Amino acid sequence: MTCPGPRSGRELDAAGITDPVLRAAYGRCRELNAAHGKTYFLATRLLPIERRPAVHALYGFARWADDIVDATGADAGADADDADDGPRGARLAALQQRLDEGLRHGDRGEPVVAALADTAHRYAIDHRHFQDFMTAMRSDLVVTDYPTYADLRGYMHGSAAVIGLQMLPVLGTVVPREEAEPYAAALGVAFQLTNFLRDVGEDLDRGRVYLPADLLAGHGVGRDLLHWCRSTGRQDRRVLGALREFEALTRGVYREARPGLALLDPLARPCIRTAFVLYGSILNAVASDGYAVLHRRSVVPRRRRAAVAAVALARLTAVRLRHRRRAAPMPTPAPAPAPAPPADPTADPDRPVPEEAV
Repeated sequence: MTCPGPRSGRELDAAGITDPVLRAAYGRCRELNAAHGKTYFLATRLLPIERRPAVHALYGFARWADDIVDATGADAGADADDADDGPRGARLAALQQRLDEGLRHGDRGEPVVAALADTAHRYAIDHRHFQDFMTAMRSDLVVTDYPTYADLRGYMHGSAAVIGLQMLPVLGTVVPREEAEPYAAALGVAFQLTNFLRDVGEDLDRGRVYLPADLLAGHGVGRDLLHWCRSTGRQDRRVLGALREFEALTRGVYREARPGLALLDPLARPCIRTAFVLYGSILNAVASDGYAVLHRRSVVPRRRRAAVAAVALARLTAVRLRHRRRAAPMPTPAPAPAPAPPADPTADPDRPVPEEAV
């Protein structure tokens, strides 16, 4: 294991994570987040420093499992097709076993599982969310398309909605958690739908189509046409129509999730609002790019990411100042001066007043 860097060390210190093994484990998860989740990592930097390691752990575990599922060729352990009991299936089964043991007893051997198990314990995250996630990962080994949007939403409960539910205890809420859960789940789904649209071409190369078959068929699109567009670099109006409909469907889920932002702890809102805006900007980038997702990946310009982050940082600064003012102790008022003695009716009115009485 590598030692955490200075920035990571400050985060771990703030979170009260002192065990050297756990510090290295969290450091590994932070590396995964920084390398693979640029938008998400940027948003995470806006969280209170003590909560960041937990988010890195959640992301690191999800990234690790997803990489197993997406591995191909030599990375998968074999060149042949992988079934549920193939090389990728075996690796997922091993991960499942480590996860189960880690959640029950902790884990000192595998860094990502060690950090995840510690986070689950610290924030009392329901273990069912991790089990549902692993079920969705296993289905990716054998399911390559979804007949309807309802079928896709069933899959996304485990692959995306539970990520929002895992995050919620870390973020904190201003209402009972169960009131915010539907919005957190919807936001996880919105993010994944965005990824599905952006990565249509890459997923097709892996043999998967996440756009529902009935949506595609409504525009006269099938796998053969998608493969033709991918291989020739050409576009087709039928495919464009299907992609626009999927974009509209995704924007609807963002609208479904948006009210949940106001239910989060004010200190966490800038982080999630930034992710909300930046992931939504991916949809804008796809549209601006002419829906060329079968040929290249659309990206949000760095200037746009920086501008959104700057706005979020300004909001976060204002929130922190308000919280500091509320938390600051009220100054102790100075004691009131003793009242002057009542006037002596017999005193000489022409006698001078002593200086100390002025």
